[in-house]
Amino acid sequence: MKKSYLILIGIAVVVILIIGWVKSTYNGMVTVEEEATTALANVQSAYQRRADLIPNLVEVVKGYAAHEKETLEGVINARAKATSMSLNADNIEEYQKAQGELSSALGRLIAIGEAYPDLKANENFRELQVQLEGTENRINEERNKANKAIQDYNIKIRRFPSNLLAGLFGFEKMNKFEAEAGAEKAPKVSF
Repeated sequence: MKKSYLILIGIAVVVILIIGWVKSTYNGMVTVEEEATTALANVQSAYQRRADLIPNLVEVVKGYAAHEKETLEGVINARAKATSMSLNADNIEEYQKAQGELSSALGRLIAIGEAYPDLKANENFRELQVQLEGTENRINEERNKANKAIQDYNIKIRRFPSNLLAGLFGFEKMNKFEAEAGAEKAPKVSF
């Protein structure tokens, strides 16, 4: 009888340890997943800041370069497309493509500023350019932070023995931000 109590106590201890391990592992995966999704939200916030600055930049340029209507409309359309979607772990590539189109349109808009000395010297235009440059730096920083958080999350759910629970509880690998195709080539700017 004493032996059966010891066996029951041993089984209870093992069950308690397993439950503790499952709880700890699950909570750890939830934590790194939340850090990754928060990092993605921070990227989206940085992109939103850029989108919020664009109408002001467009209005300043409109006053100086009314005949550059096609470029202005391109920026407005690219902004509308980029702000019509939300960033999440499933659509990083599509979201990044829309943001890339907006970056390209902004590049053309900034080139207009270079072509018009009066516009280039305009204080509002210069301030908006500085803000956009700062925003682009923030976007890059946030994407780097998001990639690190996603890396930590992916490592957590793919390592043994966590991977056993990750599959059981539906934790899936997230995609990182990557450079757009052709980004390794320097852009060509001509007037």
